[in-house]
Amino acid sequence: MKLNQPIAGVFVVVMMTLVNVATSIGETTDESYARATFAGGCFWCMQPPFAGLDGVIATAAGYTGGHTTNPTYENVSHGNTGHAESVQIVYDPRKISYEKLLDIFWHNIDPTTAGRQFCDVGLEYRTAIFFHNAEQERLARESKQSIEATKTFPEPVVTEITVVGTFYPAEEYHQDFSDKNPVRYQVYRYMCKRDPRLAELWGQDAPTH
Repeated sequence: MKLNQPIAGVFVVVMMTLVNVATSIGETTDESYARATFAGGCFWCMQPPFAGLDGVIATAAGYTGGHTTNPTYENVSHGNTGHAESVQIVYDPRKISYEKLLDIFWHNIDPTTAGRQFCDVGLEYRTAIFFHNAEQERLARESKQSIEATKTFPEPVVTEITVVGTFYPAEEYHQDFSDKNPVRYQVYRYMCKRDPRLAELWGQDAPTH
């Protein structure tokens, strides 16, 4: 079926924005840059803790860990693609370590719940560390063991650690959502009771945003 002109125009705009996001998080000119990929529930809330940090080159909200290609938000939110809402970070290890990124990740999630985060329920909101190489896997497993050994909450840590698959950047309107829609973001975060739970888990180490 041939697209009419208005629909075709919208299609082109959508594809261009996805290409732009993919480019910003994609190949870099500096081979010393590395990537980290985490799932911590709603990606609106997981992009801000990393964006703007010294040593972080780029961040993107997206989908990974599933079994379908080129998923959309609608596909993923139905819960049948296997993907998790995720954030991928391009960073300079000379300025910020993977261990530091792991620490930020843990303190922005509830690692005690499987298949949900805060008010969001479903496997697409699970928590996960998607490692890119053997060194990241080792550090991730050590960090999980450390959290389990030092935690003050009684529940076990159920966050999965698994190899990263293809990362699909989310639609443009999801990127840097807290900057584009600060009021809606804060209302969502408040209604989801994310911060009280984080404070309950981590105390004074709970994140600021």
